[in-house]
Amino acid sequence: MNVENAVAPTPEQIQELAEEGHDRPIYMVNLLKFKEKAEYDDGRETELTGEEAYGIYGAEVVGHLSQVGGKLVIGGQVTGLRLGAVEELWDSVAIAMYPNRKAMLKMITNPQYMKSAEHRSAGLAGQLNIEMVLPGS
Repeated sequence: MNVENAVAPTPEQIQELAEEGHDRPIYMVNLLKFKEKAEYDDGRETELTGEEAYGIYGAEVVGHLSQVGGKLVIGGQVTGLRLGAVEELWDSVAIAMYPNRKAMLKMITNPQYMKSAEHRSAGLAGQLNIEMVLPGS
């Protein structure tokens, strides 16, 4: 199994969010890997760690989620691997709920969200977003 962390979705992955027929709630499992030191695209100087920069984004994203009917379900620090093997563990896991894929697309294309996402990009070395639905939904 090849695992590739990324910071931005591919155009194909964005297109999937806009597809018709996905009107049920989705849960996004976010496996997060932080940079040692935050690096902002605009080159600003900072003493923030990647985790601290992502923390700014995390605090702001709760409001963005609520604007589209979503919510943070749970989040926390990864403390170990108890089954299987990977070269390197992620640092944190968060699960967010969206009413549907289009709500997620609406959120990530909102200019206010994009401003908050500057901290996300500055802090993340990469992540995986795994979409799941609950049985019967």
